[in-house]
Amino acid sequence: MPYKGLSDFISELEKNSELIRIPVFVDPLLEITEITDRISKSGAGKALLFENTGTSFPLLINAFGSDERMAMAISRKNLDDAAEEIASTFNVLTDSKDNLIKKITSIPALVKISGYLPSRSSRKGLCQQVISRNPDLSILPVLKCWPHDGGRFITLPMVHTKHPVTGKTNAGMYRMQILDNNTTAMHWQRHKTGANHFEEWKKIGTRMPVTVTLGGDPVYTYAATAPLPENIDEYILAGFLRKKKVKLVKCITNDLFVPYDADIVIEGYVDPSEEPVPEGPFGDHTGFYSLADFYPKFHVTCITHSQNAVFPATVVGIPPMEDAWLAKATEKIFLTPLKMAILPEIDDFHMPDAGVAHNLVIVKIKKSYPGQGKKVISSLMGAGQMMFTKYMVAVSGDVNIRNYKQLTDHVFLNTAFRSDLLFMSGPLDVLDHTSDIPTLGGKLGIDATIKLNEEKPEDASQPFSGDQEVIVAALNQSEDHLAVKKSKKEFAEKLSKGSNRLVLAVDKTVDVKDLYQVAWQVLGNSDPLRDAELIAENLLYIDGTAKIYRDGGFTRGWPNVVCSSVDTIDRIDKKWESLGIGSLIPSPSVKNSQLLLPGKAETTIKS
Repeated sequence: MPYKGLSDFISELEKNSELIRIPVFVDPLLEITEITDRISKSGAGKALLFENTGTSFPLLINAFGSDERMAMAISRKNLDDAAEEIASTFNVLTDSKDNLIKKITSIPALVKISGYLPSRSSRKGLCQQVISRNPDLSILPVLKCWPHDGGRFITLPMVHTKHPVTGKTNAGMYRMQILDNNTTAMHWQRHKTGANHFEEWKKIGTRMPVTVTLGGDPVYTYAATAPLPENIDEYILAGFLRKKKVKLVKCITNDLFVPYDADIVIEGYVDPSEEPVPEGPFGDHTGFYSLADFYPKFHVTCITHSQNAVFPATVVGIPPMEDAWLAKATEKIFLTPLKMAILPEIDDFHMPDAGVAHNLVIVKIKKSYPGQGKKVISSLMGAGQMMFTKYMVAVSGDVNIRNYKQLTDHVFLNTAFRSDLLFMSGPLDVLDHTSDIPTLGGKLGIDATIKLNEEKPEDASQPFSGDQEVIVAALNQSEDHLAVKKSKKEFAEKLSKGSNRLVLAVDKTVDVKDLYQVAWQVLGNSDPLRDAELIAENLLYIDGTAKIYRDGGFTRGWPNVVCSSVDTIDRIDKKWESLGIGSLIPSPSVKNSQLLLPGKAETTIKS
C-alpha cells in the first residue's frame, strides 16, 4: 500500500514487528551511528526509531535493512512481486501487436500504466503544514556518522533539480554536509544528473533552483537511488511500484515540484558564480573515507515539514550495511529492463555485498554462440551505472551465482586465464580510491561461461579443482615498506605449484580466515590493470594491499577504513542496557579497527 509519510510507514513496521523504538536520548553525533552499525551487521536487525534526538524530530534509520522491510517500503509483499509486474509490463510495452485483437486487449494495461504518472496539485501539501521562511538547519537531527567526518551530513536527501532548457527534472540522492545554519555542500558527483544540470545552469549564468525532500512514502527514497536512465522521472517508477500516482506540489520559494506527502522539504538554490567549497571527508559505503574535495554550495531559503514529520537517515561504512538491501532490490527490479533494453541473453545478475555495488558484478547468461560471454562483458561495462564496475564475471549454465563456493568452482572450471581475461580502462566511480587517476582506471572482465567447441584451444589443459584453488597471502607491509616490493612475484610463483589458481594479497592486518573481509579489501584496494597479473599459465595474482607502501608512495591521498572511536564504543557499551534493544551486541569496529592505518581520514605514510 502507498504510505502518507514516514509516520504511516512506521506504523506498518511496528505492526509487523519490524521496528524498535528507543525513547532515551541518543546523540546524533557519532552515537546513533555506532548503535545502528551494531544492529545492521547483527544479521537480524530491525528498523530503529530514535525518539529523543535533542530536536523536535524523531529519527528513523535502518528502515530498508532487510528483504521484508525493503518489500514493505516499495508496497509489495516481496521483491519478486515487483520484478514479475515489471516483467509483465515490459512485455505489454514491447509486444509487436501484430493483430487488432492484441492491440485492443493491451489497452487496459496501458491505461493502467498511464495512471501511475505523477500529477501536480495547486494546493499546499502535507509537507507544507509548517513553513519557516527563516530557515535554520540546526532544528534537524543531522548525523555525524564517523569520527573523521568533516561534519554533519544529511544522508538520505532526495535532491530535486531541473534542466534549464529542456525542463526535464531529476530526483537524485547526493549527500549534503552542513556548513552552517542555512548552507550545505552539495555532493553531486561529476557523472550524476544533478551535476549535469548544474553545468547547464552555469552556461545560463543564473541561480539554479534546488529543493531537497526527506521522507514521505519510502518508495521515493528507493526511486532516487535506482539506476534509471537520465531524463526518466523517478516518480514514474515510484508511482508504478506503489500502484498510485505521486501527487506533487509547488515549492514555496522556487518553481520546483515535490511530493505532497514528504516529511521535510528544504528549498534553496545553488549559485554557479560562487566558488565551490570544501566537502568531506565522509565515511562512505565503500568502507573507506571519501576524502575532502570541492563541491557547490547550497543556500537554504525555506524549510517546510508536516506536523508529525520524521527525519530519515542512513549510515554507510564497512559492508554489509543498510545500502546492501537497496542493491538487492535493484537486482530484482531491474533484471527485466536490463534484459529487454540491452541484453536479452541475461538470465540473472548479482552485486555481492563485499563489492559495494560497483566493484564486482556477476552476470549469468543463456549462452548460444562463441564469444557471447565476452560480448556481454563488453556491453555491460558501458551501460549506465554499470560503467563503474571494476570486476565483472560472466557465467552460464545452472550455477547458483549467490552460492559463492559453487560460483568459485564454476569460474575455475570454465576459465583459461590466458584467453578468458579482458583487461580494459574506463570510468570509475568518484569514490574509488585505488586508481592512479581519479575516476579513470582499470577493469577486468572474466569470461567464465561454459566454453563451446569453437572456444576450446587445442592445447587446453585439464580444468583444475580442489580445495587449494585460492590462496590468501597476508603481506607484512606495515613493518617493512620495501620488503614486499621484490618478493611479491617470487612469493606468488612459489604458490603456482599444484592446483592453485588465484593468489590474493592483502595487508598483514587483514584476517585471512574472514573471506568476506578479504574480498572487500581486495576488490576495494586493487586496480585490475595495475594490480592483477598472470604469474603462470593459469595462476592469477591480485594485489589487494594498500598502495601507499609501494616505492614512492601513492599518486593521491589514500583513505583510511571507517571505524568508530574507542570513546564512542565505550559510551554505547555503557548505554546499551538503557536502550531496550536486547542483549549487548559487540561493536564491529573492535575487529575492523585492526585495519586502521596511521593518520585520520587520510593516511600519512609515504615510502
